[in-house]
Amino acid sequence: MLKGEMEKYSMLNELAKKDGIVIIGGTEDKDIPLCELKQAFELDSRLYNRSIENLSIDSAIEFYDDCIAGLNPESILLHIGAADLKNFVQDSSSFDKKYHELVQHIKKLDKKCNIAIISLRNPDDNSDIANMNKHLKVIAQSEQCEFGDIATKRVWNPKETKDVVSFVYSIGFVHPLKIKRPMYDLIKILFCSTPLVTE
Repeated sequence: MLKGEMEKYSMLNELAKKDGIVIIGGTEDKDIPLCELKQAFELDSRLYNRSIENLSIDSAIEFYDDCIAGLNPESILLHIGAADLKNFVQDSSSFDKKYHELVQHIKKLDKKCNIAIISLRNPDDNSDIANMNKHLKVIAQSEQCEFGDIATKRVWNPKETKDVVSFVYSIGFVHPLKIKRPMYDLIKILFCSTPLVTE
């Protein structure tokens, strides 16, 4: 793991408020533009991105203990597996075992923490990624975690969603500070709407 990144996260944790929502992911998650997405979708949750390049399930527990546990997260979005694909193809049972161990480790440290397991994106219908996503879904079900499926091809228009949410709030049906978004809506916003902020 990248020692400099881990030290940076440890220092940031000293400044951060606890009980937020933490993204734990790999290379493609490091640059999720949290500030822009929070503004665009009027998210009032405390969001922290603790993603690191090439995060593997092999080092996930150590990374969690060093960089996330101190935040006492209310919810965790696990997006781990991209760096493990080759090893998964060779030995899927070992991957599954380590993923179960990670989830159980988090639950042991904080029984109230909500955990969501996020699938890998699969725009090219790669059969190995599809198989890993099936395993991730089974792990989520067996550990009673939410499963965020971002692999399936479905039409989702983040700009339209943003406009609808803003309209509902503006006419007074819902006050944005008094409602928590369902976890899956948050997963869509964080993991599927990057084009909205890069246009």
